[in-house]
Amino acid sequence: MSASEVTASKHRWLFGLNALLAFIGLAVALLLNFLDTYPNTNTVPTIFGFNEPGSAGIVGRALDYFSYFTIWSNILVVIVATMLWRNPSRRDGVFRVLRMDSLIMITVTGLIFAIVLAPDAQLEGWQYLSNTLEHYITPVLTVLVFLLIGPRGLFRLATVFLALIIPFIWVTYTLIRGAFIDSYPYGFIDVGVHGYGTVTLNLIGVVIFGIILGLVFLGIDNLLSRRSSHS
Repeated sequence: MSASEVTASKHRWLFGLNALLAFIGLAVALLLNFLDTYPNTNTVPTIFGFNEPGSAGIVGRALDYFSYFTIWSNILVVIVATMLWRNPSRRDGVFRVLRMDSLIMITVTGLIFAIVLAPDAQLEGWQYLSNTLEHYITPVLTVLVFLLIGPRGLFRLATVFLALIIPFIWVTYTLIRGAFIDSYPYGFIDVGVHGYGTVTLNLIGVVIFGIILGLVFLGIDNLLSRRSSHS
């Protein structure tokens, strides 16, 4: 067992904490969604939220909930962090990509929310808890745990580009569903307002940003792996 694997095993509780907090954020948001605790106040007709109130709109609200990039990224963190909590030495090929995916996607979630979406966010009550966990605590903690305990040596250049598959699936699903219901999760991907040209440019920008993040995580992983091998 390498030094990095020993460190990861010794501090595996951090992976468990990472998974637990991400799960709590998801669970609180889902419960509030199902109960329609805070009815939608959005006034943009092409943005998610226009479902029947109460139990009549529960299916629509559930579909909207599971269509947010934020939810996909937090679910991925729960899955990957739980896998690492159970087995910190896991290194198979698919897992390497999922680990990179979780880092890229949750970082994009945190930064896009903080920079683009937070100024227009309208929150009430328990939404402050779920929102803080999903958009701030989980992104920061996920990256911090990666920096502190790795595990190291998982990533290659190909890992960065393979990690784009899940985000591309989300984009494809979002645009296809949006074409049918004329509603989208975020303003920057709202085809009804901006058209496909502008939305495509916005998405290309996010993809480039994601690739840059992946390369940064790859570089950090390589650097910390070398330091670990020499310690």
